[in-house]
Amino acid sequence: MRLLFCGDIVGRPGRDVVLARLPGLRKQLKLDFVIANGENAASGFGITEKICRQLFEAGVDVISGGNHSWDQREVMAYIGGEPRLLRPHNYPEGTPGRGVGVYTTARGKKVLVINVMGQLFMEDLNDPFAAIAGLLAQYRLGASVDAAVVDFHAEATSEKMAAGHFVDGRVSLFVGTHTHVPTADSMILPGGTAYQSDAGMCGDYDSVIGMDKKVPIDRFVKKVRGERLSVAGGEGTLCGVLVETDEASGLAARVAPLRLGGRLGEFLPDW
Repeated sequence: MRLLFCGDIVGRPGRDVVLARLPGLRKQLKLDFVIANGENAASGFGITEKICRQLFEAGVDVISGGNHSWDQREVMAYIGGEPRLLRPHNYPEGTPGRGVGVYTTARGKKVLVINVMGQLFMEDLNDPFAAIAGLLAQYRLGASVDAAVVDFHAEATSEKMAAGHFVDGRVSLFVGTHTHVPTADSMILPGGTAYQSDAGMCGDYDSVIGMDKKVPIDRFVKKVRGERLSVAGGEGTLCGVLVETDEASGLAARVAPLRLGGRLGEFLPDW
């Protein structure tokens, strides 16, 4: 099975490049399943029902979230009725929506998607390790599900690496989100889980993590918050992680980063 994970979609440049490129990528790479982190898709802050529908129509199967999941108030009513839109599973009990789902591909394969948020330098949520462990006790890779993906939305690479090794051998792909910078450490861990510390973002890289440069620079130089952040408006780059799984075990057979368009050096795996 071939799965593509697209990093944090940031504003219109991120949406535009995903909407433009993904339909062709699904055919070219013979993708079975696509996940995208959409917590910054609406002007950099949250996501809306309209944007979700656009991404689904373009070929995204599941949209994951993070600390900006609730920035658009309208999503509170929408998320409860849309199983393809996730938020971190380790939010407190009673939070709208869900952080996990099992989805069926066109070929009848079952894909488990888990969305959790880290604790270091982030909001004080429930223990993400315990949250993942509880879910993986319910779903067995290669038995109850054919593939499993964890989106670990976190700031610290140490926490991401620890969590990746924690689930090694139990999921197909463990991928970090949130920092908006693609890391050069895509690999298959000893137990067979594909790993990358951060998928990067889908957005304009002539920016400060997707935002127009002026306000962030002023905040660092002048030490005052000043104006509200706004999304950079240049050409977007699609950054993601591509993984091919073993049909029998569900573990990773191959993994590679993917970068298309914009300012970063392009890389498209020749599989």
